Amino acid sequence: MATAHEVVAGREFAVDVGLPEGEPAQVDAPRIPESHPPIISDKELLAPVQDARAAAAHLTRIRARIQSGPSERATRQQHAKGKLTARERILLLFDDGDFTELQGLRRHRASGFGLESRRPYTDGVVTGWGPVHGRTVFVYAHDFRIFGGALGEAHAEKIQKLMDMAAAAGAPVVGLCDGAGARIQEGVSALAGYGGIFQRNVRNSGVIPQISVMLGPCAGGAAYSPALTDFVFMVRGTSQMFITGPDVVQAVTGESITQDALGGADAHAEKSGVASFAYDDEAECLEEVRYLLSLLPSNNRELPPTLACDDPEDRRTDALVDIVPADPRRSYDIRDVIGEIVDNGDFAEVHEQWADNIVCGLARFGGRVTGIVANQPARFAGALDIAASEKAARFVTMCDAFNIPLVTLVDVPGFLPGVDQEHGGIIRHGAKLLYAYCNATVPRIQVILRKAYGGAYIVMDSQSIGADLSLAWPTNEIAVMGAEGAANVIFRREIAAAADPEQVRSARIAEYREQLMHPYYAAERGLVDDVIEPGETRERLIGALAALQAKHAPLPSRKHGNQPQ
Repeated sequence: MATAHEVVAGREFAVDVGLPEGEPAQVDAPRIPESHPPIISDKELLAPVQDARAAAAHLTRIRARIQSGPSERATRQQHAKGKLTARERILLLFDDGDFTELQGLRRHRASGFGLESRRPYTDGVVTGWGPVHGRTVFVYAHDFRIFGGALGEAHAEKIQKLMDMAAAAGAPVVGLCDGAGARIQEGVSALAGYGGIFQRNVRNSGVIPQISVMLGPCAGGAAYSPALTDFVFMVRGTSQMFITGPDVVQAVTGESITQDALGGADAHAEKSGVASFAYDDEAECLEEVRYLLSLLPSNNRELPPTLACDDPEDRRTDALVDIVPADPRRSYDIRDVIGEIVDNGDFAEVHEQWADNIVCGLARFGGRVTGIVANQPARFAGALDIAASEKAARFVTMCDAFNIPLVTLVDVPGFLPGVDQEHGGIIRHGAKLLYAYCNATVPRIQVILRKAYGGAYIVMDSQSIGADLSLAWPTNEIAVMGAEGAANVIFRREIAAAADPEQVRSARIAEYREQLMHPYYAAERGLVDDVIEPGETRERLIGALAALQAKHAPLPSRKHGNQPQ
């Protein structure tokens, strides 16, 4: 029996999309129980059944064949690549491996190129549902052992049915992706199958959580389905995503690059921003998928799950005084601030390695799931650039879609200057973050830690664009720009004409700071609701989130907005 790679990903396909070969690596895989009757052969499958008892036994043997997969050899080959099988992955995803399969008996109807003689059960994708932390989650898992996990008509219809069921049930969909793209032998029928999946990705966007877990190759048009989902997980060394593989890149551009460097987990986690999370092995990755699901509601009609909190809601956060230097020119790690104020320091950061001048992630305050957007002074002094604006805008939109309140921690000197930023479209990309905040109707709380200058102050969920509550520490500096820059502009002629320009400049800087940048200037004008001690930050946030949890702010009636591109 030909292997999946020989059947589906022959030389032509491998050249087109660059399927990864990789060095074999041994893994300890969870084993599927083998307490089933002998596997039924093709000849026995077609044999007539005499009575009901025999029919039931016949069905049991067919199911055992479905569970076992195509062959032990194919399973060994999968493990040799450092990968688990589809069913082993499903065992890790669901509570106690509790899984109900959907259309396990499905087989393709295609003919030509030898397909009529190869009609395996499941058609290369396992679909069904089960509990994750007690809540129903739907899953589809490509089985690379069958046709290389390549998508044909029947394969696509199974995924489409699963997505429709998930939408109707109001439950998340998780895709365990390990497939070789479209099944070449089925031609345009396979491509149409992808179209139906893409359509459902878009229709379900913002309605139910959609998570893609990349556990193998994903090339060509197949990569667009994960890109349409809410979160993308990748595993280092075994998962790759690209539109055109290294062979095509070299043929067209002359650039030589490896598969991992082009589309591996770290490439997409650090450079492209395609991967929300990257992990070293499948077991860790799937455990983190379970954790993320515990933070998300099942659909957009529900609030996120609330847990009993053993971290006191009135716990003081006096350590923040030492974590954040009063001097706005000194850096610190904003993650230390987040760890101090959230429940038990638990923070699920999204896109940790990409656009790291802004930090986004999910945490709990008093047991309530909350999204956090925070400038990162340890990188570019916390300035916003193109990538940071896109990253935060996407995160804000996701939180708003799934009823997750937002806390924005502000310490921003402005937008990152530079020719590459301007020519790269910082105006339209920065507008994406502005649009996302203005469009969000969930509870929104802004906390200004230190500097908040210029347009970046407005964009970082200021009260003027709809924040429900704006709090500031006594170290806050809110202004059009820093005092030094402002004095140089306002008093340029006076400074230039002075006998001692530096003395005049220093005096004018002090004057500007005293009149327009003192910690209570914005509060006096109602643009900040209160100035608080750093030590009371956690308690004030928890109290405000509780007060705002029933917020209802409908948007104007419209088909949809026309957001910046």
